[in-house]
Amino acid sequence: MLLGVLCILFVPQVFSEAPPAPPQDIQVDNWLLRWSPDPDDGDVTFTAQYSRFLQQCNINGVWTDVPYCVHTSLNSCNVSSIKARSEYDCVMLRVRAERHGKNSTSVQACSKHGHLCTPDFNLTARPGSLTVHLSRNTPFLREHANHAKYRVYYGKKGEALQDYKDGLASVTIDELQEGQRYCTRVQYLYHKNTVGLPTCTQCELIPESDSRRTVTIVSLVLVGVLLLVFPVIAYFFLFQRGRLKRWLQPPYTFRVHLLEPILEPFLPIHSSTEEHYDVITSMSPVELRE
Repeated sequence: MLLGVLCILFVPQVFSEAPPAPPQDIQVDNWLLRWSPDPDDGDVTFTAQYSRFLQQCNINGVWTDVPYCVHTSLNSCNVSSIKARSEYDCVMLRVRAERHGKNSTSVQACSKHGHLCTPDFNLTARPGSLTVHLSRNTPFLREHANHAKYRVYYGKKGEALQDYKDGLASVTIDELQEGQRYCTRVQYLYHKNTVGLPTCTQCELIPESDSRRTVTIVSLVLVGVLLLVFPVIAYFFLFQRGRLKRWLQPPYTFRVHLLEPILEPFLPIHSSTEEHYDVITSMSPVELRE
């Protein structure tokens, strides 16, 4: 009875539980494999796997569990035991998280320091471009001649490195956005298959050209001036409008001739000879009748 109750409570929980998050920052340094678990996941174990380079088939082999690195609760594993199992140390490694029979997606490891089957490279950033400096004189390239080359993955920082460019030596990536950080990852390519551990991601800032830098500086100066001048103008329009009008009025010039007296207009006087009238010779009183 008790067993049945436990099964009823536990089994649905197991089937409804989501798989754990995949591990992060998986790196190999001198055949020591390290990774970082998701901090929100508990009761998680990890399994590391490797794939050997099979030259005769021109393909990568199947994925095999790394000895002593299966269902481990640790965050690191010594993988030197697989070093001698592949030519030129050309193995690929990946790690997955496990919990209650459910597995996360496997994440491929990168090599923190290059070795026989991982390229060494340096980056040089110029306005609009990024050059990945690679050597043609490596044991892997010498052994496989024209069948081997480099594959350079690239993209903006924070984005998946999906774009790539192949080359026998240094590779230059053009038409990049200035002022942005771009990241690269390099791996050997044999025929059409990537082999060996890829390099860990490296990023560089693409510098701006002088003309664009000048435009940027001028724009910033103009914005700064506008931010300083606009509040002053707004203050005078809102609170000092009368004073502003007085300042904008043209200077007043008093005209001196306005002080001179105004002369009355000349009115011509006609002489009596020009007038027509009757001559009175005598005057006598007249009695008024009622």
